[in-house]
Amino acid sequence: MTDTPEGAPRPAETFAEAEDALLSRWPETRLEPSLDRIRAFTELLGDPQHGYRSIHLTGTNGKTSTARMIDSLLRAFELRTGRFTSPHVEKMSERISIDGEPLDDEGFVRAFNDVAPYTHLVDAAEPFPLSFFETIVGMAYAAFADAPVDVAVVEVGMGGSWDATNVIDADVAVVTPIAIDHANYLGTTSAAIALEKAGIIKPGATAVLAQQSDEVVEVLLRRAAEVGATVVREGTDFGVIDRVPAVGGQAVSLRGLRGQYDELFLPLYGAHQAQNAAAALAAVEALIGGDDALSDEVVREAFAATTSPGRLEVVRRSPTIVLDAAHNPAGAEATAAALEDSFRFDPLIGVFGVMGDKDAEGLLAAFEPLLAHVVITQNSTARAMPADQLAATAVEVFGEDRVTVFPRLADAIDQAAALAEADTGDALSSGAVLVTGSVVTAGEARLLLGGRK
Repeated sequence: MTDTPEGAPRPAETFAEAEDALLSRWPETRLEPSLDRIRAFTELLGDPQHGYRSIHLTGTNGKTSTARMIDSLLRAFELRTGRFTSPHVEKMSERISIDGEPLDDEGFVRAFNDVAPYTHLVDAAEPFPLSFFETIVGMAYAAFADAPVDVAVVEVGMGGSWDATNVIDADVAVVTPIAIDHANYLGTTSAAIALEKAGIIKPGATAVLAQQSDEVVEVLLRRAAEVGATVVREGTDFGVIDRVPAVGGQAVSLRGLRGQYDELFLPLYGAHQAQNAAAALAAVEALIGGDDALSDEVVREAFAATTSPGRLEVVRRSPTIVLDAAHNPAGAEATAAALEDSFRFDPLIGVFGVMGDKDAEGLLAAFEPLLAHVVITQNSTARAMPADQLAATAVEVFGEDRVTVFPRLADAIDQAAALAEADTGDALSSGAVLVTGSVVTAGEARLLLGGRK
C-alpha cells in the first residue's frame, strides 16, 4: 500500500475496493437528466470516446444480444473491439469487454484507478456528483482508448438523449424494438420513449431501425431527417428471410444491406434473436461500408460463435433449467414465443423475481399459458419487489393453486425443480424450470447454478 497526498483518493488495490467505490456513488436508479457531468468527466480524460469508431444501441429489448452479435461479427473481420453493456448478469466487470472478453479483476482495477482522480474534480465542480453509471461509462471509454480498440460497441443504460453513453458520436445507431418500460423516467407512450431514444442518432450517422410501431417510426424518421442521418429499416432494407428451430438454437437466412446469407447457425433461441441478428448484420455492413457483400464464411463463423448469457440460456439438465432476463411484458412475450417455438417442456415451472418498479402483472400474464405452476421469489437487491407482494399479483393471474412462495431464490429453484420432476404419467414428458423476471434474478440464479461463461 502506498501513501497518497491528503485529500486525494487512495487507489483501489482489489476488485472489491473498486466495486465498493463505484457503488458508493448515485445508483443507476437515481437520475438527474444532464450530460454536463459526463462531458466534464470525459473532457478531463481527454475525450477518449472520440479515438475510435463506434456503434451505439438503444431500444427496449434486445440491446445486449444485438451488441454481442455485432461484437462477434467485428472480431471475425479482425477488428479489435470494445463492448459496453448493462446491466451485468453476474459481475460488474462484464460491462466492459475488450476483444469479446470482460476485463479481468486486474484490468478492472486498473481502469478504475486510471479515472478515479478525475471523478473528485467533477464532483467538486458540478452541482451533483458523478453517478455510478457515469463513472463506469468513463472507465469504459478510457479503457477502450488505452487498449486501443478499432470499434466500440456501446449499449445505452436507459433512454438515449440523456444517457451518459451519449457523449459518443457513433457512426452507426441501432434502435431495437421500442415498447413501454421505465415509464416513470422515459414517458408513458411509445412515441415519448422513442423521442428520448432517438437522441443517439447523430449527424451523418446510419440509423439501423428494427421493426417498430408506426408512431415510433415517425419519431425516429423525423430525428434522422433533422440531423441528416441515413436510415435503413428492417423489412425494407434488411431482415430475416427464413428461420428454422434447430438443436441448440436455430438456422437463419438473413438479407443484409448488400447481400444474402443463407442457413447460418445461430446458437440462440427465438424469432426475436433472428431479428436481432439481422440488425447486427446491417449495423456491421453499414460500418464497414463498400458495395460488396461480406464474406459468407466469416459471417457464418461469427454468428456460430455468438453467446448471450441469461437470454434463454440452458444452464442445467435433469431437470432442464433455463434462465431468461425478461423484465417487461414485451420481452416476456418474445421469450414465451421462443419457448413455444424451440422447446417441448411438460411441465414447465416458472421461478419469478421482479423489480419493484416493473409491470409484474404484464410479465406474469405473458407466461401464464405456458407455465403449469409458478414459484414466487425475490432477488437480493433493495429494488426487488417483496415476494408476498408479487405473490398477490401472481394469484390474480394464475389462481391460488398454481402459486407457491419461497422468498429465498435458492429455495425457490429447488422447489421448482422438484415440481418439474414430479411424475406426470407421461413417459415422453420432460419437465423444466424457467427462472425469469429480472436480469438480477437471472444473474443470481446463474451464480447459484454455475452458469457457463
